Amino acid sequence: MTTSRTRIGPLAGKPDRSPLLDVDALLDDHATRIIVCCGSGGVGKTTTSAALALRAAERGRKVVVLTIDPARRLAQSMGIEALDNTPRPVPGVDPGSGGSLDAMMLDMKRTFDEVVESQASPEKASQILANPFYVALSSSFAGTQEYMAMEKLGQLHKDAKRTGDWDLIVVDTPPSRSALDFLDSPERLSSFLDGRFIRILLAPAKGPTKLMTAGLGVVTNALTKILGAQVLKDLSTFVSAIDTLFGGFRQRATKTFELLQEEGTAFLVIAAPEPDALREATYFVERLEDEKMPLAGLVVNRANRSPLGSLTSEQAMVASDRLADGPGGAENLTAGLLRLAADRARIVTREARLRQRFTAAHPRVPTVVVPALPTDVHDLDGLRLVGELLSA
Repeated sequence: MTTSRTRIGPLAGKPDRSPLLDVDALLDDHATRIIVCCGSGGVGKTTTSAALALRAAERGRKVVVLTIDPARRLAQSMGIEALDNTPRPVPGVDPGSGGSLDAMMLDMKRTFDEVVESQASPEKASQILANPFYVALSSSFAGTQEYMAMEKLGQLHKDAKRTGDWDLIVVDTPPSRSALDFLDSPERLSSFLDGRFIRILLAPAKGPTKLMTAGLGVVTNALTKILGAQVLKDLSTFVSAIDTLFGGFRQRATKTFELLQEEGTAFLVIAAPEPDALREATYFVERLEDEKMPLAGLVVNRANRSPLGSLTSEQAMVASDRLADGPGGAENLTAGLLRLAADRARIVTREARLRQRFTAAHPRVPTVVVPALPTDVHDLDGLRLVGELLSA
């Protein structure tokens, strides 16, 4: 999956000794059944996920890509009018290799509803789905989107084994504040469900002792004054109705977590050549190592390329100054272009230093650097180009 060639970066005399990430080998390996693209927000996870899925499909894999992207760029780039919670075929995929590509977008609330409907009786499911607190929890509770992404991954994996429709699942993780939220969400949701406040609401109306009954009454009276009788009743009804499902939630979350640790799963950490994004990538790589999850490598997106070739930014500035002192002075067009090129070269040098800092801390993590494109990706050809750059 990787090579050990030394890559010479734009810093003279500063070889980048991280192994190269062989993306095509990863996609072609049928032992790889799940690829999870993770990283902080705004680093190109959605585009990378879609490009990987398309390239895998056109190399013979039967792929489904799951995205969690509020901007809905994936639907536009794949020529699908609208993505929803059901995998849909992507038109325009080259059928010559025998592969296929389906795409879907996580509907957080609909996924939560499906879990409730599958685990509860119709009567209890209706009671839960109509409860105001369930609506709030399923729509906006912190960590629900990440948790439901794991739920949907578990469902897709189960369906893939049952039907054989897909042999590769590509997951675009939620655009969270922190890349770690995807792994932390089951624990966060379980902590909420197991919290002291929830346990109080689940306590029986009559405790085994007068002390418990009196204590519960004091708490209930206080909450009634703060929240109001109807709000407290709705909350208590919700907790009582859904309590029987919590064990199933935890059990499935545990199974999905174990699925993420299997050899058939590959994590790709996506980053931009910026300090915050690479710092977040470092945290995620270390977390994956701690959790014994299979890390395939690092993708550094939107890297700048030096327009000067072997010329350094300092040499370009010297040449620019000399031209500015000659005919035309500071208005000399060539001098201005050299100054712009020198500025770009300095950015390239800074990005290379940031990558080398990551490599020094994690020398065994395979890496691929994807250059920035002049325009946004908005169709399959754009995704194909990204795939080619990933595999170059």
